[in-house]
Amino acid sequence: MGFTSTITETTVFGNKRVAFGTFTGDGGSTGGEIETGLDRVDMIHLQQSGSSAVNATSINETLPLASGDVTVVTAPDMVGFWIAYGA
Repeated sequence: MGFTSTITETTVFGNKRVAFGTFTGDGGSTGGEIETGLDRVDMIHLQQSGSSAVNATSINETLPLASGDVTVVTAPDMVGFWIAYGA
């Protein structure tokens, strides 16, 4: 199946659009695209979930990003949460 991401909520904080969601890797996946639904991404935070959250995630982009799709690198089969701020 690979890497998937889901938007679970969107809102506005002041003058920023904000999107929240989850990501899931399986089948040995080491990352992929998080589709935030934003037109521009100024910042994104990733949080691994699970009982032994010891591996780091990485954002493989230069921010601000002029699109809403963010490439991330993870440990194999990592599951977690994300929040992105932008426009």
